[in-house]
Amino acid sequence: MTSLSAQHGALARGAFAVAVLVSLAVLFTPPSGVPSSPPGVDKVVHLSLFLVLALTARWAGVGRQVATVSLVAYAAVSEVVQGTDLVGRDAELLDWVADSAGVLLGLTLWALSTRGRGTR
Repeated sequence: MTSLSAQHGALARGAFAVAVLVSLAVLFTPPSGVPSSPPGVDKVVHLSLFLVLALTARWAGVGRQVATVSLVAYAAVSEVVQGTDLVGRDAELLDWVADSAGVLLGLTLWALSTRGRGTR
């Protein structure tokens, strides 16, 4: 059986590219461009963002291990960069935890949704 990434090649890669671009905008917007929100909402945003990154990465054919390591590292680097004068936001360990949870949840959802379809 043909894998989902092969069936939807350009669409899957495009979706992943859009997810990456959205993540760049969300993670690296200066503080003045970040809307205020109730406490905890930022963790939901982080989790959701990395869930989508993980799902679209797998759909685009990125291997499970590569997606896991790359996205968790991207999350860590993004927090470090947010804490620099370059972005001027706060680096938060709990944001990285939410990002990592999103990656794991996205990979789990992918695995469950593709079970029995010949994709891993």
